[in-house]
Amino acid sequence: MADFPLIRHARGDAPFAYRGNDPISAEQFLWDVAQLAALLPARKHLLNLCTDRYRFIVGFAAALQRRQINLLPPNHTPGLIAQLSLHYPDVYCLTEASGAHPALETVDYPSSTTVGPVSQQIPAFPAAQVAAIVFTSGSTGQPLPYPKTWGGLVQGALAAAERFGLQAHPGMGILGTVPPQHMYGLESTVLLALQSGLALHASRPFYPADIHAQLDALPRPRGLVTTPVHLRALLAEFSHLPALDFLLCATAPLSSQLAIEAEARFAAPLYEIYGCTEAGQVAARCTAMSDEWQTFRGVRLRQDAQGTWVGGGHVETETLLNDRLELRTPETFLLHGRAADLINIAGKRTSLSHLNYHLNAIPGVCDGVFVMPEETGREVTRLMAFVVAPGVSGDTIMDALRQRIDAVFLPRPLHFVQALPRNATGKLPREALHQLLSQLALKEASR
Repeated sequence: MADFPLIRHARGDAPFAYRGNDPISAEQFLWDVAQLAALLPARKHLLNLCTDRYRFIVGFAAALQRRQINLLPPNHTPGLIAQLSLHYPDVYCLTEASGAHPALETVDYPSSTTVGPVSQQIPAFPAAQVAAIVFTSGSTGQPLPYPKTWGGLVQGALAAAERFGLQAHPGMGILGTVPPQHMYGLESTVLLALQSGLALHASRPFYPADIHAQLDALPRPRGLVTTPVHLRALLAEFSHLPALDFLLCATAPLSSQLAIEAEARFAAPLYEIYGCTEAGQVAARCTAMSDEWQTFRGVRLRQDAQGTWVGGGHVETETLLNDRLELRTPETFLLHGRAADLINIAGKRTSLSHLNYHLNAIPGVCDGVFVMPEETGREVTRLMAFVVAPGVSGDTIMDALRQRIDAVFLPRPLHFVQALPRNATGKLPREALHQLLSQLALKEASR
């Protein structure tokens, strides 16, 4: 198989990246990669903990240069790091904070770098080279590893750029609210920047005010890569939003109402990505216009007794999906939620994702989730829900739910919380939900 270049830059005078308001050239990026690669120890596996997106991408590329594999776990808790050390004994850590993980050999990202020569050679890497091992989020159990080749990542980025028409916006600045260590963030900020001539923004803003300010400071054309949680908060906090040229959303189903509002207020088309860690991004839709998803070029779906399989295109190994899909054609489908979300109460069936959709569509609800507790003894297990809704009463929420869902699925009880324990990509890992349930049980037992 052919080698693929590290970058496909838009044009010589366009920035490759932004740190704050300062542009960084492609030549400087290539120089920084070469300088960091020379500092890395002779190991096979690198744990890239850089939160600055530019430094992360330099570390990612430097590891490629040294034929090392980037390990990208869903979190950096001591327990998970200990597991990584057992499975990958030679792993070391690249970080911006000294002493971040004393159990691992650590390389500190250089606090200052020199200015590189004007002309830098663009390196290329074999398509079959394993570039990263990405881990599932743990939202359905223990994180599992999935290796990603450089060729598969590049072809996926090129397929996405084609679907989104990014060739019409060369040099577009991209701000991401998702971490680059996550598969969505890796594909839609890091790989798109490397392979589509976009200029990534180094920061990862979390609060709506920071997202708004940094978008406003980016020159046009500009785009935002985000999640439904961040998007909902941003729309709720500001009456005026900076105009965009591109808007991308993923990690949880997006309602058509939210998509329509976002397109109108940002004056930009919104695309939603469907994918998973196992297969990567495989389909997209224009959520404001249609519920139907269309696969990327060359990607096809098939169904059997086990479920829905995806393969072809940039998907290197045919993969069984964890979601319930209604196929229209081998390239188009409707999404009906995760297979693990299906619940049956009093002979009636629905999914937790369907219930969450209606809970979060209620005016005044900032965030919410339905939970099916584990069965204990002979007691009847009932659905419960946690909701973030300042100023809204429980009766108001329950009345609204009665208009939207069958009465057997009403949460009993409904618990108000200040915030849900979502991770950096807006997901609720199973472990976090169990901790929330445990805290609730302790609180009730102490009464």
